[in-house]
Amino acid sequence: KQPGVIDVVSGYTGGHKANPTYREVCSHSTGHIEAVRVTYDSKKTDYETLARLFFEIHDPTQVDRQGPDIGEQYRSVVFYENEAQREVAQKLIDRLKEKGYKVATTLQPATTFWVAEDYHQDYYEKKGALPYCHVYTKRF
Repeated sequence: KQPGVIDVVSGYTGGHKANPTYREVCSHSTGHIEAVRVTYDSKKTDYETLARLFFEIHDPTQVDRQGPDIGEQYRSVVFYENEAQREVAQKLIDRLKEKGYKVATTLQPATTFWVAEDYHQDYYEKKGALPYCHVYTKRF
């Protein structure tokens, strides 16, 4: 757990369908991807720290997949709330590219976030034994 993180919610965003279900997102008919919304205390952590962590707990070089999970709903995207967040994320992508990573992560303005079904919440706590759920790779 990252100090300063207050809440993490699993959901869907980036697409065109209101209130999509997991099944609909997996059908590739909504344009949404699986995502998390992170609420944090800016006195205890900052956006750059969390963005670095994002790039270190998933593989930003994979296209339309993460580990054994394949499909466009698994693409790597940073949804930013403002220009400052976009600039931070772009700076981190540029640093990864300088280190030789072929970064597939894209940057998109944040859109409506739809909360996923209950069985997707706290997934790591429920399924943490799965080795690909949380793999930390120091990249910075």
